[in-house]
Amino acid sequence: MDAPDPVSPLEQALHAARALVLADLISSDVAEADVVSLVEDSVVQRRWWVEQWPEGAEFVAGLVAQDVQDALLERYGRWPLCPVCGSGDPHALDVEPELGPDPHWVCHKASVKVAAVGALGNATGGMPSS
Repeated sequence: MDAPDPVSPLEQALHAARALVLADLISSDVAEADVVSLVEDSVVQRRWWVEQWPEGAEFVAGLVAQDVQDALLERYGRWPLCPVCGSGDPHALDVEPELGPDPHWVCHKASVKVAAVGALGNATGGMPSS
């Protein structure tokens, strides 16, 4: 009996990115089927990207988070909403670095790191209703 093929580093990075972004969506209570489809679409697109540039595998989680954030903005509104700023207009967190390892959600208004991508937990308020 042959041993199963090990999962490639590319697939590991894509699965990890999917899991991290889904965790943030679930924690924001916005992981509806159509939103999860946005994550899957991003993972498919990023698979091609990282096949072309394997050294970029450690950047995939931040890129998938940004892709989903952009797609949600077009369809529903800002996500994830900043849990730090209690006053003023609601605003979304940003992913930093835009292209780098160890991506975090940050609030530029308050100049703070809020959480690592995948670790928003109960820190966010979710998306505004449409």
